[in-house]
Amino acid sequence: MARDEVFQLVWLTVAGLASVATSVIAAPGIPGIAGAALALLMLAIAVIDWRLLIIPDELSALALALGFAALSHENWREMPAPALEALGRCVAMAALFLVFRLAFQRLRGREGMGLGDVKLAGVAGVWLDWTSLPIAVEVASLSALGFVMIQRIRLAQSVDQFSKLPFGAFLAPAIWLCWLLQRLWN
Repeated sequence: MARDEVFQLVWLTVAGLASVATSVIAAPGIPGIAGAALALLMLAIAVIDWRLLIIPDELSALALALGFAALSHENWREMPAPALEALGRCVAMAALFLVFRLAFQRLRGREGMGLGDVKLAGVAGVWLDWTSLPIAVEVASLSALGFVMIQRIRLAQSVDQFSKLPFGAFLAPAIWLCWLLQRLWN
């Protein structure tokens, strides 16, 4: 293994362990375990999207199912209303991202966002409340913009309208971060 690969593996391990511990501390019991699983899924999605420019459907589906299971466990007395509200947020977020994707494609004549990002937005809808959803998108967008600016300025790498950016690598961690903030605020 090359030195850079070892460094990346160590960094990912530390990030994974820290996010798991933080989740369990912020939400003791089953909710914290679910949050820890969310953290690991979002980390896996971010790494895969970063490296391959793809968000595996299996990971998004697992995050979606885990979100509904965690929601059902926490709110079983109020069911089905919380699940229907989460489903509404899921559909609304996926629809917004799909409209953005289609509008970009129509205006620019090329794909600007993959369907994996659309599905990941749906995952965000299950895990986050209405207040946290725009915050997650904003955190992801500003992080991506900051990354592009650093690439352009510090590293003198050419960034143009055809450059590919793995948005899921920014959105996935933002979803977990906003889940964590929800737990700390409530």
